[in-house]
Amino acid sequence: MPEIQEEENIARTPLVPGVEYPDHPLVELTHVEKYFGDLHVLKDINLTVNKGEVLVIVGPSGSGKSTMCRTINRLETIDSGDIRIDGKALPQEGKELANLRAEVGMVFQSFNLFANKTILDNVTLAPIKVRHMNKTEAEHLAMDLLARVGVDSQAHKMPSQLSGGQQQRVAIARALAMKPKVMLFDEPTSALDPEMVNEVLDVMVELAHEGMTMLCVTHEMGFARKAADRIVFMADGQILEQNTPDEFFEHPQTDRAKDFLSKILTH
Repeated sequence: MPEIQEEENIARTPLVPGVEYPDHPLVELTHVEKYFGDLHVLKDINLTVNKGEVLVIVGPSGSGKSTMCRTINRLETIDSGDIRIDGKALPQEGKELANLRAEVGMVFQSFNLFANKTILDNVTLAPIKVRHMNKTEAEHLAMDLLARVGVDSQAHKMPSQLSGGQQQRVAIARALAMKPKVMLFDEPTSALDPEMVNEVLDVMVELAHEGMTMLCVTHEMGFARKAADRIVFMADGQILEQNTPDEFFEHPQTDRAKDFLSKILTH
């Protein structure tokens, strides 16, 4: 019966063997407000993400999705409210903020690789500089991660020698090299040619299945259906709906969500 299946989906929390699960949410936003001048871009955002949960954030352009994502590691400041990572309030600046950013991996639309460094050096730089890992250990870790995302054969090339899809997979490996508690993906496929999109989404689906805590802002609805534990729908700076993928796509609750889905699912 479909009802029972939905209950199972809701109850499912991917667990990683040997990892302790905290009794508080891994990411927690409470009454978050954000303005750009007179523009009110985030309006009373309340959101929790549990360890091992994959949250996919969807909505029309300009709805505040990317801004919300960027507040979580303080790439964007907030005007009021509270953001906590693993129970700790977001630091304002300095060393504590740098430490927090090491816990929160981020993958952007643009790959942001260092053009003058090899792929291997791009991945080992932060573990050596921030985690104080020795070079040999960092290189072993980097090669394992590059293999995991399918580009280990490119390790000694420069970013310009790789396709966009390969560069974005390197960017994912680079974020994973810091052993983050949570990964943020901000439209990671929107700058890619269509034939390269799936190779990046496949890596993200694999991460989701392994129990990585993920927040993904994306327009890729197939990925949202396949990988998400929960869909968050945003419009006009507000969270209007949160639901399981099946419920969101089959039974949207608000007119805005119905309108959004009618436009993207019929083309």
